[in-house]
Amino acid sequence: MTAEQRRNLHAFGDYVRKTLDPTHILSYMAPWFRDDMVQYVQAEKNNKGTMEAASLFLRYLLELQEEGWFRGFLDALDQAGYSGLYEAIESWDFQKIEKLEEHRALLRRLQPVFKTRVNPKDILPDISECLIDQECEEIIQVCSNKGLMAGAEKMVECLLRSDKENWPKTLKLALEKEESVFSELWTVEQGAKGVETKDLGDEEIETSEIQIFYKEEPEYQNLSQNSSPPSEVAPLKIRNYQLELALPAKEGKNTIICAPTGCGKTLVSLLICEHHLKKFPQGRKGKVVFFAIHLPLYEQQKSVFSQYFERRGYKVAGISGATSENVVVDQIVENNDIIILTPQILVNSLKDGTIPSLSVFTLMMFDECHNTSKHHPYNMIMFNYLDQKLGGSSDPLPQVVGLTASVGVGDAKNRDEAMEHICKLCASLDASVISTVKDNLQELTEVVYKPEKNFRKVESRTTDGFKCIISQLMRETESLAKSIFDELGAVTPENLSRFQNRDFGTQKYEQWIIAVQKACIVFQLPDKAEESRICKALYLYTSHLRKYNDALIISEHARMKDALDYLKDFFNNVRAAGFDETEQDLTRRFEEKLPELESVSMDPSNENPKLKDLCFILQEEYHLNPETRTILFVKTRALVDALKKWIEENPKLSFLKPGILTGRGKTTNNTGMTLPAQKCALDAFRTNGDNKILIATSVADEGIDIAQCNLVILYEYVGNVIKMIQTRGRGRAKGSKCFLLTSNADVIEKEKMNMYKEKMMNDSILSLQAWDEAIFKEKVCQIQIHEKSIRDSQGKAKPVLDKKNKKLLCRKCKAFACYTADIRVVEECHYTVVGNAFRECFVCRSHPKPKIFGSFEKKAKIYCAREDCSHDWGICVKYKTFEIPVIKIESFVVEDIATRVQTLYAKWRDFNFEKIPFDAAEMSN
Repeated sequence: MTAEQRRNLHAFGDYVRKTLDPTHILSYMAPWFRDDMVQYVQAEKNNKGTMEAASLFLRYLLELQEEGWFRGFLDALDQAGYSGLYEAIESWDFQKIEKLEEHRALLRRLQPVFKTRVNPKDILPDISECLIDQECEEIIQVCSNKGLMAGAEKMVECLLRSDKENWPKTLKLALEKEESVFSELWTVEQGAKGVETKDLGDEEIETSEIQIFYKEEPEYQNLSQNSSPPSEVAPLKIRNYQLELALPAKEGKNTIICAPTGCGKTLVSLLICEHHLKKFPQGRKGKVVFFAIHLPLYEQQKSVFSQYFERRGYKVAGISGATSENVVVDQIVENNDIIILTPQILVNSLKDGTIPSLSVFTLMMFDECHNTSKHHPYNMIMFNYLDQKLGGSSDPLPQVVGLTASVGVGDAKNRDEAMEHICKLCASLDASVISTVKDNLQELTEVVYKPEKNFRKVESRTTDGFKCIISQLMRETESLAKSIFDELGAVTPENLSRFQNRDFGTQKYEQWIIAVQKACIVFQLPDKAEESRICKALYLYTSHLRKYNDALIISEHARMKDALDYLKDFFNNVRAAGFDETEQDLTRRFEEKLPELESVSMDPSNENPKLKDLCFILQEEYHLNPETRTILFVKTRALVDALKKWIEENPKLSFLKPGILTGRGKTTNNTGMTLPAQKCALDAFRTNGDNKILIATSVADEGIDIAQCNLVILYEYVGNVIKMIQTRGRGRAKGSKCFLLTSNADVIEKEKMNMYKEKMMNDSILSLQAWDEAIFKEKVCQIQIHEKSIRDSQGKAKPVLDKKNKKLLCRKCKAFACYTADIRVVEECHYTVVGNAFRECFVCRSHPKPKIFGSFEKKAKIYCAREDCSHDWGICVKYKTFEIPVIKIESFVVEDIATRVQTLYAKWRDFNFEKIPFDAAEMSN
């Protein structure tokens, strides 16, 4: 190979990285690549991805000195099927590959639609000539193992690397042959730049996000159908009530827009934004920032704003927590007209000086603006704004517009207090106007249907054998815990020995037992061995009491069978862990009662009356309208699972084929649904006619809307007035209904109180709108000055960094784990422990769900090494070339070495110790 060829290969390396999966040609490179080099490249792909593996492969390639390797590399490309890359390197002409970039950009943009609309098995035979043989096999394997959506994602990944110049046209023909709706979106002639993206409306546009809107007509019907150049783009088709909502903001006033879910507030925000950007004279430019709280909503708004404004000649970009590490925030802000942000991005940028001032923006728009309170990121941004306003700065401030379905009334008990609450929200957003629909109410009611609401009070079981048995087990467990306190006598911490008659199977009991458990964990004795024994026993007793309490709550609202299954799973996990004498005793007591529990749970006379009523409602509604689409709201994930099983096993209801939707966060019992799983569940409900009901927790009341939903059932589910308005808004088709089903009269009273508060909120808004605008502004300013004085008096004292070395002890058995001096922080949020001593303190077991995330490969779970403990401490990962433990603070108690005071932390960020960054050199040494 000549020096010129080496330089060319280095210069055109980006094309190789984007196109080549090096693992497909490694076998052909055996004469030049050592076994360890091959293994490193394969590991790089597994850990970091194909492009990183291609980069490493290229580096090895350019370091080779042996004769003939360049020709060997070309031959390898040819034999593996990389004909386009082979031709480009041989002639050093990459124009054909470069031309594919437009199509790659389009496919990336349409990927969320592709994976839900295209069956990869149907089109694979027709596009296989555009892929490597190994890629075709991989796609088939993924389809078989993980399903068609995963297979479609794999197909997109392979197409994005294809070096065949005809793959866009071949894909188009294959899609047309299968009459795929995606073929209408796949425009070959112009690629991504001139694509005529068909209206995605309620069908395609939101397949990549959780936020879904019901509209009688697609809300964004004219955002993307028009294929005219920017100068000829048709104006928005706005309804009169939307013009009314937008008017104060178009006049330049700081405004809170309060209008029902589903009326098209996003369309209103587009109208305001466009008017704002057009009003600037030549030589001056506006700059808009739009805030969305949740990642799914951020993704949706970024997509909508991009579709609408980029075709009108404006530049749109977005930054979220998921992408912030890969972008330079100030450059994104400087180079774009509209920036979509999750609010914490701006909070961080103002704090570190990346964005020097809010004066760089001319308009700030806050979606779900009722969240502007306390320490929410919205309020942090507005604190900065108000400090600038009240501090006498001469720098211009941006206009502020907030959007919400409900401003709420807080804890208000009368109209005056409600008005005060709303004024405080206006002060937080510096709003001088609350914009609602008044002149065009008739039009609004024709578009947004307010569903009929029904309250169903049902009876609980007259006798509850299951509760009697579980309550007896709970009393026994409480007695065992109390006996330990009696044994300790005067040493017992205050209040811990007060096991009183409490209501088993309630949220109050759970709160109480959690408080007891926390106090037990940090309980100390002079004799450390005795302390370990006692704390571990108390931890086990309180843990079992929590599980029994959970089971009673499940039994109260679902079947006894579901509650019993929940307990069986728990005791199976107990047996698989440490299973010491205390756990053996508790398990024996449960198993002694198991036959009786089985008998009670299978007795038909113990059927839950609430489930009978729920079954009646569902049967009645589907009899009246077989096309009914239902969302069933419940309080907990455990209840989601229980009701899903009940519907599937009920011959009268199994035709509903229920889907589920829960939050993404972790709980004590399980992890939440991942974002892809949430999207998949929603897409199945929206597009699959067989899935007629979605069972959801509170994640669905604010974050989603279902187009066809016409029945909402609140099953023992109630919240505040904002939640009520949003939840009811899920069912907005004409003729839709909303049922509240409960055995608790207090729940009905609370919901009626929410309805009263909703009326009080609307009346309060009308009263405030009647005020003279100057008087209202003065009221808002007084609140702002008062709130600022409180903030200033509280100061901004930072927590003092504690540099003292401390111990981490197992939270369950109090065994020593490590010192804080040995803890290192990996990539700012993961915590590992250096030194061999820590490795003696834990044991590893294979992880049930190994996977790669970022730079980490999750390989194993780590547990306390004490045989009678086995408390979960975290995971073992491969990070770069190191195998390291990653620990979670909630598994430990922190003990001050000098004072021996013990403290519990729920999050690492709450523990203000000296955090030393991970250093690869330290590990190597």
